[in-house]
Amino acid sequence: QVQLVESGGGSVQSGGSLRLSCAASGYIRSSYCMGWFRQAPGKEREGVAAIDTDGITNYAGSVKGRFTISRDNAKNTLYLQMNSLKPEDTAMYYCAADHAFRAPCDTITNIEVGRYLELWGQGTLVTVSS
Repeated sequence: QVQLVESGGGSVQSGGSLRLSCAASGYIRSSYCMGWFRQAPGKEREGVAAIDTDGITNYAGSVKGRFTISRDNAKNTLYLQMNSLKPEDTAMYYCAADHAFRAPCDTITNIEVGRYLELWGQGTLVTVSS
């Protein structure tokens, strides 16, 4: 069973940058649909970004132009580069993956779809201060 472990979270000031990583304990084939999600205190989990088997990406409107999702299949690792961070980006960030997801990968940024992804990490906390 593949396990996902996030890292790279921390505390930054508004306008700063962080790079999150999600390392898979086992082999993540290029066929996996992968994504990043976040959950702020007192709020529901939301989709942030998705990347499909061809490297096609999709983003939530709130992060488009600021965040970049990427993957390195050789290193079994998913990344999220976060620039121009805002206090409203403060949340626990989770990576998720599925090797045979039933819906188009770009739809997982809709949490009503993305919540059904097979594999989830434990999360890494990002705090952005003003």
